[in-house]
Amino acid sequence: MMQLPFEQFPALSAIGISRHIFTQRIPGIDVSHNKAEALARLEKAHREIRKAIGVGDWPLVTAEQIHGNKIAMVDKPLRSDKEFSGCDGIITNQRRVALGIYVADCCAVYIVEPSTPAIGLVHSGRKGTELGVVTNAIRQMIDRFGSDPAKMIVQLSPCVRPPHYEIDFAAKIVEQCKAQGVLEIHNRHVCTACHLDLYYSYRAEKGRTGRMLGLIGLTPTTAY
Repeated sequence: MMQLPFEQFPALSAIGISRHIFTQRIPGIDVSHNKAEALARLEKAHREIRKAIGVGDWPLVTAEQIHGNKIAMVDKPLRSDKEFSGCDGIITNQRRVALGIYVADCCAVYIVEPSTPAIGLVHSGRKGTELGVVTNAIRQMIDRFGSDPAKMIVQLSPCVRPPHYEIDFAAKIVEQCKAQGVLEIHNRHVCTACHLDLYYSYRAEKGRTGRMLGLIGLTPTTAY
């Protein structure tokens, strides 16, 4: 059986209140198509990876991802999968709900506030970063859930970087988080376009490629 290719981030694993993954390139799947077709071809593998980390039966919440700055909120239990239209990020204080973002050069930004607890997952590329999508997610976690930015842990996924891209929008995301009072920010400085053996890259593969799935969900309490 093929080993499922995904990675996890030590900073998020150490918190111990959530399950998360960032999928890598799936061998043997032709993804040289448009986004919808590529995601359809990857869906089975992504579903198996979700099962492997124990969230296969959790509702999967995704965003339409239009390179904007709107954030969706899940503050009630869900029974089935849901996609929020017109959004590029999702926040929740609900357990047993998996937040998902698909990227292929843009950054998947994971936000965890353990004391609330609450989490967020944001799609932030060049345009979304310019529009402050991560800033909006942090502010809404504060406003809607009472989260404390000083207690937040933020993790940036691999994304495209110079010289393969004109600007370093990941550095701007870090600046935005600091401006909101976030103290713990993890930025791995890994470029997707530099590592086509591990990741899909929209820029390097001229738009016809797959997507990595960034996913996070709050684990149930022992009394759940």
